[in-house]
Amino acid sequence: MIRHAKISEIKDILKITKACATKMQENGIFQWNEHYPSEAAFVRDVERNELYVIEENGSILGTIVISTYMDEEYIPIKWLTPNGNSTYIHRLSVDPAHQGKGLAQQLMDFAENYSREHGFVSVRLDTFSQNHRNQHFYEQRGYQKLGDIFFPKQSEHPFHCYELVL
Repeated sequence: MIRHAKISEIKDILKITKACATKMQENGIFQWNEHYPSEAAFVRDVERNELYVIEENGSILGTIVISTYMDEEYIPIKWLTPNGNSTYIHRLSVDPAHQGKGLAQQLMDFAENYSREHGFVSVRLDTFSQNHRNQHFYEQRGYQKLGDIFFPKQSEHPFHCYELVL
């Protein structure tokens, strides 16, 4: 089941994202670190009512943020659609013990359907340039790579921006 996250669940969510960070680092992908994702980011997501979790038998297995807020880092990107009517995906995670079961696909299906049902024209996101698995995941879903942005606290490498027109 996918539902809104609660403030009381942020500690559990951080355990998942830390486990994801560790697994990525073991695979040479230094995308998430001690700066990101942060507790403050998840608190803000919950306060905005934008953080969702996927749970099974009362256990949280993954997260996704569906936001209408465009980060300033995205301003230089030449998007396929005009700004102002898109959703932005952030902090997609699945507990490494449950990866490979289609949970990320379910979370993205949920986000894309949510966006369609609420009249948005596109879904936008970024993913780390060194994370080829994620790039393939989004490209298989029909996302188009449009340009690069940088998050210096995370990496010297760029993050690719993607958009799916609905």
